[in-house]
Amino acid sequence: MNYTVEGEDGSIDIERAEKIAAQFEVAKQFWSHQVKEGRLGTPSSFINPVPHIAFVWGDQVDFLKRRHQAMIQSLLFSDMTYTEDKAEIAKWAPLVMQGRDAAEQVAATRMDVGTDVNYGAITTQLIDGLTKKPNFKLSTNSEVTGISRNEDQTWTVSVKNLQTGETTHTKTRFVFVGAGGAAIKLLQYTGLPEGKYYAGFPVGGLFLMTDKPEIVAAHNAKVYGKAELGAPPMSVPHIDTRYIDGKQYVLFGPFTTYSNKFLKNGSQLDLINSATKDNAFPMAKIGLENTDLVKYLISQVMLGDAERLKELQKYYPEAKLEDWKAFQGGQRVQIIKKLPNEAAKLQFGTEIFSSEDGTVTALLGASPGASTSPHILLNLLEKAFPEQVAGKWQAKIQQIIPSYGKDLAKDPALLDQFRTETSRTLGLVYTPKGTQALPAPTDAAAIAALNETSHEVTIPVAR
Repeated sequence: MNYTVEGEDGSIDIERAEKIAAQFEVAKQFWSHQVKEGRLGTPSSFINPVPHIAFVWGDQVDFLKRRHQAMIQSLLFSDMTYTEDKAEIAKWAPLVMQGRDAAEQVAATRMDVGTDVNYGAITTQLIDGLTKKPNFKLSTNSEVTGISRNEDQTWTVSVKNLQTGETTHTKTRFVFVGAGGAAIKLLQYTGLPEGKYYAGFPVGGLFLMTDKPEIVAAHNAKVYGKAELGAPPMSVPHIDTRYIDGKQYVLFGPFTTYSNKFLKNGSQLDLINSATKDNAFPMAKIGLENTDLVKYLISQVMLGDAERLKELQKYYPEAKLEDWKAFQGGQRVQIIKKLPNEAAKLQFGTEIFSSEDGTVTALLGASPGASTSPHILLNLLEKAFPEQVAGKWQAKIQQIIPSYGKDLAKDPALLDQFRTETSRTLGLVYTPKGTQALPAPTDAAAIAALNETSHEVTIPVAR
């Protein structure tokens, strides 16, 4: 619910939620193509249908009702259902209603097209496929120790093998930095003046997890609440069905944790080492200007088992501590950006960095990242290789992402078509609206892409 902002006049801005939903449709098209090409395995190994539910109580009921009214105006959320009926909510998500005060007012919305995605499994499967290609090399147990510019405007990347101590040097015309929390450090290696505008603020996430059969069997949904006042957007609490290595779990969180590490297995010196004369002041200024966030982080760090249980019981009133175990999910590095003549900003989201000449690109920031990664990479390609994307690459891109260049939020026929196609390929739940006439393609590439992916569908795939 952190992607729908309530205005001072009570209006609900759904623009960001709509954009992210459209970007996830792009992701599903990409994964569908990879499945068809044999680069991804059985869809259930990485994606499973799980309804997405927003759940609130008390004073937040009115907000959720207004949010629902705003969201169903969008084609992407037109199937969203709303209820204040306790019995109905108990059918959707039994755990959240078990043991709840009967006098408490509650409300929920539901989207059946929701999914649970194991991005680790996707990454592993895609890399396994790439390792079979002759022009791909994967180096593990290695660390980039330098990125330097050559006189001919190419780059040399220095990589140290952490097992042998040997350092190798690779010359390249283009560098892409997709290193998660380590991206800022690698960007600083380049010495690019554009890179000095960035700093990082590390935030960790801790979850409670259970595989107790009776709990797992009673919950098949991702249930999201509303973030506490002062909490960062990525901290919206949720109790989720998750599939990990083929096994079903229920997770609750996140609880925010803090360390100076930029990676889960990084160094406590990461934050200090990232400070420069250009970004140190903006980092300190952000801390002083975001006192609510600082207080929230401190309160989260101080939580013990009993306090975490109380938070869980807001969503699962009958939860017992002995049924759950805590685990550290990982680290996110939120971006602090200070442009000339502008105030420093703490950014929540993913940012594409591109050098002025387009020879170095990087992904910075955090969520939404994995869920919108194909869309993000398309934007990166557009920035780094505009001529190729507009020219010889376009037909291939449209083959992989048939909706490329089209706005699914404004075309009900196309949205229905692609949701039907991806749901069939990926084994997801979606009831087609029926076959509808599609707009005529305007060029040969579009016609080829459409013929490649279009099939008449009249039988619902929901099960």
